[in-house]
Amino acid sequence: MNTTKTIVLMVGLTVLLIFVGGALAGRQGIIIAFIFAMAMNLFSYWFSDKIVLRMYAAREVTEAESPMLWGVTHDLALKMNMPMPKVYLIPSDAPNAFATGRNPNHAAVAATEGILSLLTREELEGVMAHELGHVRNRDILIGTIAAMIAGAISMIANMAQWAMIFGGGRRDDEEGSGGLIGMIAMVIIAPIAAGLIQMAISRSREYEADATGARICGNPLWLANALRKLHAGSQRVPLNANPATAHMFIVNPLRGGGIVKLFSTHPPIEDRIARLESMVYGQAIRNY
Repeated sequence: MNTTKTIVLMVGLTVLLIFVGGALAGRQGIIIAFIFAMAMNLFSYWFSDKIVLRMYAAREVTEAESPMLWGVTHDLALKMNMPMPKVYLIPSDAPNAFATGRNPNHAAVAATEGILSLLTREELEGVMAHELGHVRNRDILIGTIAAMIAGAISMIANMAQWAMIFGGGRRDDEEGSGGLIGMIAMVIIAPIAAGLIQMAISRSREYEADATGARICGNPLWLANALRKLHAGSQRVPLNANPATAHMFIVNPLRGGGIVKLFSTHPPIEDRIARLESMVYGQAIRNY
């Protein structure tokens, strides 16, 4: 279900790019915006792991330095038949973790010091299985493609905005005030719609990583219990996270409710826990 949802959302994002690009900037505008967006996101895809690890002062650790974190990750990598990722420790009491790297051969997992003092070994195994699930499912690539398309839409909207500022009068004469109003509405609505779809894709991949991690670690309740603790712990000790990297963490380090949830990169923690528990107790298991 989550994979199908991701495909549908990606197709929707692509259709939105074609429609908005054709309406606002024409074929040439689509090509220019897509090239710029692709260049920026390819750079992010290849180098974001190093950037984000440095951003949070993460340091690589060995088995001797962090035996539980390294050992859990090593055992899971063997179980998943994946290359052993690099293991990093973040000097923060806020409990959280993330995975990065462009593919399984260039992957890294990072956990905060706070998560190690909060979780049991079984719960930590659920968390690391979730993170390795992101790597196995190529979620970093999916996120990069979604960001590239959404970025192209926003860029086209910005191009159209400047075109209206410097040439809006001529367009108004050619198409009438109704055409200009439609252009203005599209310039405002298109980036918002692209952002909503991009966030929905991110939430879908979180659900899929939960399901993958639960199956790999062998007990969905380990991950469910970990998420419950991490959510409560992150409220007590918030992580000073950059909003641009919030989507990478297993629980959202940013706070917000109401309409903000539409733009959240993470599903509600209650829904994630309920889905994991349903894998054990058999209720609504079809959601997976």
